[in-house]
Amino acid sequence: MTRLPNRRLLALALAAVFGAPALAQAAEPFTVSDIRVDGLQRITSGTVFTYLPVERGETLTDNKVGESIRALYKTGFFEDVQLQRQGDILVVTVKERPAINKLTVTGNKDIKSDQLLKGLSDIGLSEGGTFDRLSLDRVTQELRRQYNDRGKYNVEITPTVSPLDRNRVDITIAIKEGKAAKIQHVNLVGTEKFESEDILKTWESKEHNWASWYRRDDQYSKEKLSGDLEKLNSWYLDRGYVDFSIDSTQVSISPDKRDMFITAGVTEGEQYKISEIKVTGDTILPQEDVERMLIQKAGDTFSRALLEFSSDAITNSLSNIGYAFAKVNPIPTSNRAERTVAINMQVVPGPRVGVRRIVFKGNTRTSDEVLRREMRQFENTWYSQAAIDRSKIRLQRLGYFESVDVETPPVTGSNDQVDVVYNVKETTSGSFVFGLGYSQSYGMTTSVQLSQNNFLGGGNRVSVEASRSSYLQRYGFSYTNPYFTDDGVSLGYNLSWRELDYSDFNTAQYNSTNGAAQVVFGVPITENDTVSLMVGIDSNQITTYKGATPQSIIDYIDAIGQRTFHSWRTELGWARDTRNDYFMPTRGMYQRVGLETTLPGSTVEYYKLNYQVSKYWPIIPSLVINTRAELGYGDAYGNDVTRVITDPDGTTRTVTASGLPFFENFYAGGTNSVRGFEDNTLGPRSEPTDSYSRGQPLGGSLKTVGSVEAYFPRLFDSPSARVSAFFDVGNVYNGADNFKANELRASAGVALLWRAPVGPISISYAFPIKKEDGDEIERLQFTFGGQF
Repeated sequence: MTRLPNRRLLALALAAVFGAPALAQAAEPFTVSDIRVDGLQRITSGTVFTYLPVERGETLTDNKVGESIRALYKTGFFEDVQLQRQGDILVVTVKERPAINKLTVTGNKDIKSDQLLKGLSDIGLSEGGTFDRLSLDRVTQELRRQYNDRGKYNVEITPTVSPLDRNRVDITIAIKEGKAAKIQHVNLVGTEKFESEDILKTWESKEHNWASWYRRDDQYSKEKLSGDLEKLNSWYLDRGYVDFSIDSTQVSISPDKRDMFITAGVTEGEQYKISEIKVTGDTILPQEDVERMLIQKAGDTFSRALLEFSSDAITNSLSNIGYAFAKVNPIPTSNRAERTVAINMQVVPGPRVGVRRIVFKGNTRTSDEVLRREMRQFENTWYSQAAIDRSKIRLQRLGYFESVDVETPPVTGSNDQVDVVYNVKETTSGSFVFGLGYSQSYGMTTSVQLSQNNFLGGGNRVSVEASRSSYLQRYGFSYTNPYFTDDGVSLGYNLSWRELDYSDFNTAQYNSTNGAAQVVFGVPITENDTVSLMVGIDSNQITTYKGATPQSIIDYIDAIGQRTFHSWRTELGWARDTRNDYFMPTRGMYQRVGLETTLPGSTVEYYKLNYQVSKYWPIIPSLVINTRAELGYGDAYGNDVTRVITDPDGTTRTVTASGLPFFENFYAGGTNSVRGFEDNTLGPRSEPTDSYSRGQPLGGSLKTVGSVEAYFPRLFDSPSARVSAFFDVGNVYNGADNFKANELRASAGVALLWRAPVGPISISYAFPIKKEDGDEIERLQFTFGGQF
């Protein structure tokens, strides 16, 4: 075998492969009769021949040698390549780079493992790939940069390469993230017109404070500071300081890399006013209509923010009539001598755009028809941004999806058509509950409940329930078709049968056997408003216990003269829903008013009026406030019934049935009203007996409940869970005349809301802060399967 060096070509090859091992070159050209590859372990000879620019029968020259070596190195498969001659046979000797058997990252908390491994793969480091020491060095540098951007300057990254048999390696990247550097001081130099404290309130980068443990606003990052400097620039431009400039920015760090200090030097300049503001270009809409959208007028202080609002108002109006790519370019002309700015709002509408197709992606269970009927943007019509956004909100409010995103890619080859693509991520739209228990008092308890808001992906709501124990038997079925007609009229059926001992629910001791059948219609009257009508029939048989059931209940039944109450029932309701999400709304309002009444001919004639309201206020991205209230009132509308009863001992007594029947009373206390108090225990009680020193809860005909709750959506990095702090207040009263504000109960606490795979779960811990002696307290409370 002959190794023939050529120094000139050797130097070129070395330069080409960045310091590759020494190569053997041919001293003189020769015709290659055969090619042999030595040193292969995982890679096949065919792969080498594919990249090798030399074939049998070719003449091997110095240039071909250099070209061959460069080609094989460029594949990334080899860390050493040599060409040798054995007679007329070209021998290619290679040393393969090791294969990565396993790639492990440990110690990372700030960056998720999935995100981190994807980044490593993009750089060229992944399981099954070839190992390159240079790639590992690049990975280490990139990880350090990412952690530095998060304010962690003392991060330690230690890569370890463990050789294995068959030319394989295991790579472990151990990360010690350390503590993020905290911003200890932010100094603005040159601010004379405004207080630095007022300016810094808008910044994301804040000095270390008591709330930084949650908001993490004291952690330094380049991206945050860059955004804050833009906010600083906007602060002055929004107040007319057109010549404002940031002259210098300095960031220093303490020797232990734990404290950061930020200093920015500025020149404020002078305040400018608007000398003229006009609209030019092809406005499409009438000129006077567009000019009315201008917020600022001549003589006002210049404000970039208000100009942007005006620009957005014009573009939004144009985008709603098909001009999806409309632009409004504010062109300022400043006069430094007079400190004025003339504004020309130049309208460039672009082509009028139509929607070719509406596409849904990610709906593996839900049929396209269910999504398509929520659309307010239609195919083969003009593009409307308002209709597209409204369609997105309607999809979010279905409760079937964890997230909904929309894209409007242009149609290839056309400048006046787009497709609208809704990308959805499905979530659980129902719950399944199976319960099995035992107690000495009630024996074995079994319950099964299945509810599905998106039955078989068709958008219909179905619920089936069966419970049985010594104190309860309950069976129920409900079905609702939200699109019984194409116009959105809904139709639902409810069937139920229940035999219940109320004493187990913290209410008065009596039994109720109830059967009911209902038909419910819903009619949308606007985009957000719905009117509902329920018609039903039910029968309720009451069983009392002598010496245990409160006397007021016995008297009511004796006055009626029968223990079975038959009712023809109807309810008329109105609801408005502008919330942006079904489970976890962050803005919008929900209101509902319902009037339920029994029809003439029922055993008892009465009505119930209920009002619910809930409004969400997005304060900042990490804080949402929810204020809600519920008011309920009921009374009889027929004449009072009075009877004289003769007891078995011969004594007579006069009994009267008036007001709302006891079995229709409102209750308060517990997870759905005033947390921290046991369910249904607030409000009027019966006269004390030997068994119940405080009497039994009776409920009342007037209910007043309110709450203020602060949600912290960013405390958990999950769209399915969030923590809240709440303040609840409320009570029930026996009639409006007995309402007393000083008898309201109040509590405060924290709650965890989780949209679990089997249904919503709520856990709360409350401290009663306004209570009375004898109130039944229950600080830790848990609910499963109800809507938050």
